Amino acid sequence: MKMSVRRIVVKFGTGLLTSGSDKLDLAIMNSLVRQIAALHNCGQEMLIVSSGAIAAGRERLKESSGYKNVPFKQVMASVGQSHLMYTYERLFSQQDITIAQALLTKSDIAERAGYLNARNTLLALIDLRIICIINENDVVAFDEIEEYRFGDNDNLSAMVANLVDADLLVLLTDTPGLYTADPHIKPEASFIHRVEKIDENIECLAGSTTNYQGTGGMVTKIEAAKLATSSGVNVIIADGREEDVLLKINRSEEVGTFFPAQVDKMESRKRWMLSGLASRGKIIVDNGAASAIKKHKKSLLPAGVVKVYGDFQRGEVVDVIDQKGKQIACGISNYDSKESTIIMSEHSNRILSLLGHEYGDEMIHRNNMVVICGDDSRAGEKK
Repeated sequence: MKMSVRRIVVKFGTGLLTSGSDKLDLAIMNSLVRQIAALHNCGQEMLIVSSGAIAAGRERLKESSGYKNVPFKQVMASVGQSHLMYTYERLFSQQDITIAQALLTKSDIAERAGYLNARNTLLALIDLRIICIINENDVVAFDEIEEYRFGDNDNLSAMVANLVDADLLVLLTDTPGLYTADPHIKPEASFIHRVEKIDENIECLAGSTTNYQGTGGMVTKIEAAKLATSSGVNVIIADGREEDVLLKINRSEEVGTFFPAQVDKMESRKRWMLSGLASRGKIIVDNGAASAIKKHKKSLLPAGVVKVYGDFQRGEVVDVIDQKGKQIACGISNYDSKESTIIMSEHSNRILSLLGHEYGDEMIHRNNMVVICGDDSRAGEKK
């Protein structure tokens, strides 16, 4: 596994930071901070996505894990976030490194302006050699308002890696990586060192293991890896308890499970579209249009559209779906949902007469479209 990496996003899971207990493990955190500092001081650009706020809040409030309702979890997150950051501040100050904090919700980067604002802030912090510690804003991200949540910090870390053009995303957890089966149930399970492509077989291997401290498991890590690799980022899932694990990874030693990037890095607007955060509708296309888009890199014309779903405005992102239900692309629509419904299945030369105006012959121009690699649906799409 030889890589040239400069910008690295590292995600710390709750199980790792607490060693499976109800409080932060300072020895583990100090080891991780020391490794981050060593890479930082060697010129690497480091960003951290950290879980652990709710666990830190539980520790401060001395409450049991039996409280499950959303408001109490948000109270624990509110209390725990400051405790978590105080711990990071103290540990990084011992390394003479300045840190910053960023709390994000899905809605913060769903819109183009919010996406660019978050991106510009994080890149400015990198330029200033400040290590930013990022978490989902659990205080305002209600479970009941599902569309505004990332769902877990695994997916958030993939979004951040996408956002800042990272070379590598490292998901550090309390397990060595991906196995052919759950090793706790089947000790004979084999470890998988490299996954060339995340398909249904790999997703099935992820299983549904989790623990009460965190919201994720191997399933969400595979989802995150799928999103990140689809936007040009290499991914490693590894055991954060292994001695000097980040330093070993930086030396290209074989550690954890490696997922190579599936595509070259894409320019910012295309990464934003591919993330799926801003999708406002779906356009179903016929077989001819699907072939033109996938094989011949053509724009989507109204004649190839058979159905329009959703309520979207001109300039918003929509998914392009073939007649088998597979997503083949996403892009910025030249027409809103009502206009698209009127002109679908029609030749482009009829747009003006049907609408009384026109914004071009294409429903989605090729320059504003991202074609999905392979036959899989969009990486990171909520299951």
